[in-house]
Amino acid sequence: MSIPLLRAAALVLCLLAGLPSAGLAVEEEVVLGLSQDRVAITADFDGSEILIFGAVKREAPIPQGPPLEVIVAVSGPNSPVTVRRKAKRMGIWVNTDSVLVDSAPSFYAIATSAPFQEVISDTEDLRYRISIARAIRSVGAAMNITNAQDFADAVVRIRENEGLYSLRENTVAVDQQTLFRSAIDMPADLTEGHYTARIFLTRAGKVVSSFETDIDVRKVGLERFLYSLSREQPFLYGLMSLAIAIAAGWSASAAFRLLRNN
Repeated sequence: MSIPLLRAAALVLCLLAGLPSAGLAVEEEVVLGLSQDRVAITADFDGSEILIFGAVKREAPIPQGPPLEVIVAVSGPNSPVTVRRKAKRMGIWVNTDSVLVDSAPSFYAIATSAPFQEVISDTEDLRYRISIARAIRSVGAAMNITNAQDFADAVVRIRENEGLYSLRENTVAVDQQTLFRSAIDMPADLTEGHYTARIFLTRAGKVVSSFETDIDVRKVGLERFLYSLSREQPFLYGLMSLAIAIAAGWSASAAFRLLRNN
C-alpha cells in the first residue's frame, strides 16, 4: 500500500475513533434548575426550602419499557464523627467504647419519585453511594470492639431524630417522563459550607444519567461578623463578650434598683 493510502486510512481510523459509539450514546440527560443556589443564615433564620426542578434532554423518542424514575440527593459538608458507647458500671453510666466514623454528611436528604428499592438497584446504590447508610464512610474499628456497624447506625438514627437525615419517597413529581420537580426542606441548624445536590435518572433500577451542582450555605450580616471574629480574633472576641456581659449585668442591676425604689 502506498504512503498516501496509508495516511488516508490512518485519518479515517482517527475520525471513526472520535465518533461516539451508538451503543454508548447517552439517550437521556438531566437539565437542572434550582430555586436558589445560596442559603443565607441570619438571626431569624428558621430553615429554608429549595425547589429543585429540571427536564430530561433527549436526542430520540422516549424509550419503551420501564418508566423513568428520578432521585434527588442533597448532602451537607462531610466531617469525621466520634461515636461513643455507654454502659452501666456499678450503677453509673460511663463511656466504654468509641469509634471514629471517618466521614458523615452534616445534612442528607433523599427524595425519590417512587419507593427507594424500586428506583435503584443495590448494585447501583453501592456504586453511587446514594442511600443514607452508604453516604457514611467508616473504614474500620479496633479489633476489640464488637458490632462496629452499630456506631455508624447510631449516627444515622440520631441525625434522623434531629431532622438532619431523611428519606422522602414519592416526593419527586415526574410529568410525561420529561419534567420533574421536588422541594427539599433544610432545617434551621444548618452547618456552613458547600452543599451538593445530585440528581439521578434511572430505568429498571439502573442509573442512565446524573448531574451534580453546589449550594452555598453561609452566615451573613452580624452573625457572619461574630462568627469570623470568634475564629480569627478569639482574644478580641472574648474581651467583647466579657464587656457585653458586664454591661448587661450592670443594666439589669440598675433597673432592679430603680424598680425597688419606686
